[in-house]
Amino acid sequence: MGLEFLLTALLVVLIPGTGVVYTVATGLALGRHQGIAAAFGCTVGILPALLASTLGLAALLHASALLFQILKYAGAAYLLYLAWQAFREAGPMALVGRSANAPSLWAVARTGFLINVLNPKLSLFFLAFLPQFIHAEGGSATLQVLQMGGVFMALTLIVFIGYGMFAAVLGARVLGSRRAMAWLSRTVALAFAGFGIRLALSER
Repeated sequence: MGLEFLLTALLVVLIPGTGVVYTVATGLALGRHQGIAAAFGCTVGILPALLASTLGLAALLHASALLFQILKYAGAAYLLYLAWQAFREAGPMALVGRSANAPSLWAVARTGFLINVLNPKLSLFFLAFLPQFIHAEGGSATLQVLQMGGVFMALTLIVFIGYGMFAAVLGARVLGSRRAMAWLSRTVALAFAGFGIRLALSER
């Protein structure tokens, strides 16, 4: 595991995706603790994909068009569900502001976890990405994949916590009105709807 892997992994983590959007939106609307919970949930949601790629299940997912389609549409449906909930300002993606009505830390983390678990492209990403950095002199390939996966998860947690905390500070200053919260909810709803539609229409 060298500097090339670390820089590439960091770049991948920094690129905005569903997890980043969810973590930032949560930090903006609900504050620092919920932002950290979102980051933690998204990070733990990587673990099943990492284990799947390590055990060869991602190869099965890649080979089985039916299995891929089932998981893909389940993930797309969940993203569209989150978009609808954000639009209605209800449910686990409710951006209700920093009040007693805010979702629990567990609910926030669980949603982040499901966002990544239901994304079949994550397993395929690990299957394609990690083997590029395996070295013959580095020992067991399985152990190297697990080590790189662990580093990738650590980078994800650190970066996402940074996103969430920065968003929380920003949200405390600019999202003081109900109108601003409604605007944020609509924006997040559109983003998740876009992610869901893109996932549903993707081939692989």
